Amino acid sequence: MNEQDYQRAVAEWYDSLYAFGYSLTGNRDDACELTQEAYSRLLAHGDRVRDPGRVKSWLFTTAYRIFLGWKERQTRLPHLDLVSVENELPPLQPEQVDRLEAEAVRDPLLSLEEHYRVALMLYYYGEHSYREIAEILDVPLGTVMSRLARGKSLLREKLAGQVRAVPGAADDPPARSSSGQVS
Repeated sequence: MNEQDYQRAVAEWYDSLYAFGYSLTGNRDDACELTQEAYSRLLAHGDRVRDPGRVKSWLFTTAYRIFLGWKERQTRLPHLDLVSVENELPPLQPEQVDRLEAEAVRDPLLSLEEHYRVALMLYYYGEHSYREIAEILDVPLGTVMSRLARGKSLLREKLAGQVRAVPGAADDPPARSSSGQVS
């Protein structure tokens, strides 16, 4: 199927295909998506339609099969509101939360330069004091304080980058008071 044939198919049958989709879904958005998906498949697989007189039939058959696929998927994987199944979820133990938090922090922490990473690991995972870290690393106490402060800052930046990478996660930033504190 060439570009001209595709444009002709859109011009001739878009409205009737959309109406068919609406009759199947009962929803304008879903009907639009169904119509677009059928035309997308025509664009991708139009070469399979040997007789140009069968394009209309191919489009409607394709739209119907897409709809049936949606219904089958909906039956297998129904959408449930979290509130309605909340009591069926297993309880989350504090150890599980700790493990999940540790996993979320692990990769960003491992990507830090060694001198920041080691100081942070000794402080958070080893639960060592600043003085103990200074002794372990054989550096002045001020150096430990500086590395921890800078390491925490870098880690915060990396974790914030992860949150921004999650769609919709950074849409609503936390409210800040006049002093700049997160509330």
